[in-house]
Order: sequence, then C-alpha cells, then structure tokens
Amino acid sequence: MKAVQISKPGGNFEVVDRPIPEPGRGQVRIKIEACGICHSDVLVKEGFPAIQYPRVPGHEVAGRIDSVGPGVTLWKPGQRVGVGWHGGHCFQCEPCRRGDFILCQNGKITGIHFDGGYQEYLVAPSEAVAAIPDELPADEAAPLLCAGITVYNSLRNAGARSGDLVAVQGIGGLGHLGIQYARQMGFRTVAIGRGSDKKALATKLGAHEYIDTNAGSPAEALQKMGGAKVVLATAPDSKSISALIDGVGPAGTLLIVGAGLEPLTITPLQLIFGRKRVQGWPSGTARDSEDTLLFSSLTGVRPMIERYPLEKAADAYEQMISGKARFRVVLTMAP
Repeated sequence: MKAVQISKPGGNFEVVDRPIPEPGRGQVRIKIEACGICHSDVLVKEGFPAIQYPRVPGHEVAGRIDSVGPGVTLWKPGQRVGVGWHGGHCFQCEPCRRGDFILCQNGKITGIHFDGGYQEYLVAPSEAVAAIPDELPADEAAPLLCAGITVYNSLRNAGARSGDLVAVQGIGGLGHLGIQYARQMGFRTVAIGRGSDKKALATKLGAHEYIDTNAGSPAEALQKMGGAKVVLATAPDSKSISALIDGVGPAGTLLIVGAGLEPLTITPLQLIFGRKRVQGWPSGTARDSEDTLLFSSLTGVRPMIERYPLEKAADAYEQMISGKARFRVVLTMAP
C-alpha cells in the first residue's frame, strides 16, 4: 500500500510503499477513502514526545472495514466507518471505570500513538471506530471526525438551551462548523470575525448576526445583545479569547476549543461577578463521533473542503498550515 510518513521530527513528507498491516486482537483494518488534514498534525510533523518515528499522521479517517481481528464482534467487513482524534482507551483507569473514556489516563491518539490516515489502510482499536451514515460522503465525513466533533460535542454539553445567545469566535476550520451547529441546535447564533467581508459567509452558514472585531469591541457588542450564554472560542488567539469573557452573560461560559499556547489574561473578578466560567473541551469518543455524524447528516451541516490526492500530502499540508485553506483540507485515496 501507499503511505505518507514522517521519518523524524521536522522531516519531510515521504511517499513510501508499506506492507498492508494485519489487525490484531480487538482491532479492525479500514480501507481508507479519505483523511482530513488537521492543524494538530503539526505535532507529528515537528515532533511530540509520545511519537515513535517513522510515523504516518492523520486523525480524520473515513473508509470501510476491510478486516477484523480476533474478539471483534461489533464491526464487520464492508461497514462504513471512521476514526478520529480519540484512538482508544484502557478501560481500567479511574476515568475509564467511570465511563469518561475521553479522559483516559492511558488513552491513545490516532496518528500519534499509532499510524494514522495518510495511507491506504489503517489498523485501529475497535473502540475507536465510529459508524458513518450512508448519506455522508467519505470526504465530507472525514473533517467531522475531529473539527466537527470538537465543536458539536462541546456545544451540546455547554449548558445552553434553544433560544439562548451563542457566539462563535472565528470563521475558520472549526468556526465555520460551529456556526452551522449552533444554528441547527436552535441557538440565537452570533458569528464573530475580523472584517466586514466575512459577514456574507457567516450569514450563509447560519449566523443570525455578525460582529466585526474591526468595528469595535466584540464583548461590548455581545453585552448590548444581553450577553452570551456561551462564547465558543475557535481561533487560537489567547489575547482575543481573553477579551471575550466580558461578553459572556450571567452564569455563562467561555468555551475554548482553539488550542493556543499563550496564557489567558482573565482576572478572578471577571469570573466572580456574573458567576462566569472558562472551560476547555477535548473532542470526544467514537460514540460522540457517531452522534456528530448523524446530526450532521440529518441537519445538512457540512464542512467546506479542498481535496488533494494522497501523493500530494505535502502540498495539502502546506495549504492547511499556511492558513489559505477554505476551510478543511482532505486527502482522497485512489479507488
């Protein structure tokens, strides 16, 4: 099979031939049809302590079950499935024993702890596999297994009720999906972006209102609307995210899914007065992925994607990392 690997931290993408792997006990083999490219793939490209090289990146995998290993009864060859960021759990640590598998202390990450989706076949733990509805094409399903589940799963657990004001900061890879999900969940949806030119897209995606950060303080604009029950922060700019806490309404939440490295600057008084909270959210399990895919299929939520063949993975990655993509980049495999 063809695979695209990184041989060392900071190395180049290499198109190589590899033997097709065999699934072991509790594992399945997936014939990959599409794999999304995510900003988190930079961890494989540039180096991360848990990675053993060479490594194949990719954690937005869509395809069909090709073979199952001993002990697998849930999945059968031919089923349409996907694998996301969450690549399995141990079932034995304290969070697992409480059923909170996404917080597993020994959890695996697809494309980091084992080879990911920049290849034609993938072997993955059966508990990491999610069913894909027939109505969703593989190339549209793939980004929903990371970007999609991250915003959908965080929003549905944020405590907002239909009719509440929910603001989505950023109209990018995460934000363009967040706006769609917020609208379809019945929230009063406000998009926050930079520049008046983004208003038309925000409206097309489902935003009821648009706040241009170039025109003034987004926090002040949100307070004029009554304050947001939830502000979903998708763009990893810690300074901009920190300023949004003043746009959160009483007992509201600043919900962060954009993974920036700089510290936030929020004072205790900003949280105490108004009983506000700041929360992060890490993707979800395979069952959460299925919920995301089913909701997307039912409501018409779709990612905006750019397609590249597997052999052009280096070009596809550059398109993503440069910020030029509108909005998700997907590798497609030859039939």
